[in-house]
Amino acid sequence: MANTSMNIRMDADVKRQAQKIFSDMGMDTTTAINIFLRQVIRTHSIPFDIKTDVPNDETLLAIKEVRELKNNPNVKSYDSFAELLEEVRNEI
Repeated sequence: MANTSMNIRMDADVKRQAQKIFSDMGMDTTTAINIFLRQVIRTHSIPFDIKTDVPNDETLLAIKEVRELKNNPNVKSYDSFAELLEEVRNEI
């Protein structure tokens, strides 16, 4: 099997942290990347879940609050910011 080289760019801190973990596992970065690529070939997929960041508890609470307010018939809603602003101006 012929060897080839691959050049990739990454954040220096990411590289340092990953190298430390690989070293703790008894391997170098080249070995770790080869393991990753072999798993890609074996599974025909990325061998781990790729997900977006999950909102934190504060954001989830805010989303819940907005949904509750939106569904509450006792809470007045506005079709536009201009409509809201007009009401505020009329109250002054």
